[in-house]
Amino acid sequence: MQKEKTIKSYEMDMCNGPLIGKILVFTIPLMLSGILQLLFNAVNMIVVGRFIGSNALAAVGSTGPLVNLLVNVFMGLSVGASVLVGHYYGAGQETDVEETVHTAILLSLVSGVFLLFVGLFLTRPLLVLMGTPADVINESVLYLRIYFCGMPVMLLYNFGSSILRAIGDTKRPLYFLLAAGVVNIILNLFFVIIVGMDVAGAALATDISQCISAGLIIRCLMRQENCCRLDLKKLRINRDKLGRIARIGLPAGVQGSLFSISNVLIQSSINSFGSIAMAGNSATSNLEGFIYTSMNSFYQTSLNFTSQNVGGKRYDRIKKILVICLCSVTVVGLGMGLLGQLFGTQLLGIYSTDTHVIAFGLERMHIIFSVYFLCGIMEVVVGSLRGLGYSIMPMIVSLLGACGFRILWIFTVFQWSRSLPTLYVSYPVSWFITFSIHLICFLIIYKKFMHKQLSAKASNL
Repeated sequence: MQKEKTIKSYEMDMCNGPLIGKILVFTIPLMLSGILQLLFNAVNMIVVGRFIGSNALAAVGSTGPLVNLLVNVFMGLSVGASVLVGHYYGAGQETDVEETVHTAILLSLVSGVFLLFVGLFLTRPLLVLMGTPADVINESVLYLRIYFCGMPVMLLYNFGSSILRAIGDTKRPLYFLLAAGVVNIILNLFFVIIVGMDVAGAALATDISQCISAGLIIRCLMRQENCCRLDLKKLRINRDKLGRIARIGLPAGVQGSLFSISNVLIQSSINSFGSIAMAGNSATSNLEGFIYTSMNSFYQTSLNFTSQNVGGKRYDRIKKILVICLCSVTVVGLGMGLLGQLFGTQLLGIYSTDTHVIAFGLERMHIIFSVYFLCGIMEVVVGSLRGLGYSIMPMIVSLLGACGFRILWIFTVFQWSRSLPTLYVSYPVSWFITFSIHLICFLIIYKKFMHKQLSAKASNL
């Protein structure tokens, strides 16, 4: 009885009670989890940048857009699983929750193995296609090949944590990442400094730490005392649930991957300025990641709260959820962006002592940090749309408004004025355009949901 009470304390009823307190209780552990996950890569970059050199920093840091390009489709499927579990859980459909959980976990393993082989065989051709400089490419290939060996466990953790988030549990994934993060830091220092493994040591440390977080999340799911309990004997693909996960998750994943195409093109353009510019850009991009991850937690919150309230037919709470998340993400994005700018030189100095690397990093920072909140509010509206069950619409809007715009910018404006500031300005402009269109789409869909609620009440009278 005590065990069941402890487990239930991690869950959250998102359909009833005051929203602001619950949103903060849900979001803060989620935010800290995202920051810890990002620290895996940050520690890699700091250790190689400080103890190996700027070429190693460039090699590790410049792989991010390529990793996202290959991984985002499958990460989108975890979003689909989270939305589906949230809908069924909010509606009290326990059998459907159970089938979705087992389908999602098996799907994560299959996807991870597929990505492992893709990473092993395609990293060098893709890095060459990106124009990665000769003094960096061999280290980049080595880092990525080892990194992709950890794909099965990385996806296992992300799918598992998305299931827990769908029932309101963001605390235990935080605890698991904290344990894995400590191991990652210790192993990074050991492999790189003591053993002298360079970028290979950084990648290996990340793989081992991800094995720990994945093992802990699976153990947690196997010990659940509700419909989310994982039984390894029941692992199988339910075709209906897979189809529903794909309908919601694939558009999100395709959007993420195609988004990454524009980022890969931008990274290729940055590569043309040399390895020092790459290192500076990589350091600032990594710092941006902390702001993005903090803001992205409100995207996850809007998605999960909206999906549960849709399942529970509490349509009146959907707009309130969006407004609270938009206000919160603006405060977090603006605050962190301005603090980052204020201490920019010191923060970049953590990654490298090279003054030229720091100068290139500050160039990006001064353009993007103060307006980075635009990216956050754009993502929050997307979360609400996906929580409502609409995934194709935000995908199309994002691809045209952000991805398409950036590609157009690279082949027009950037060609007229080939400079890094010209390249970086494309980000805030694309965020503002895409947010505006997403908000219009949400208001139209919300109106339909409210009309549906009013019609249902009228028919019951």
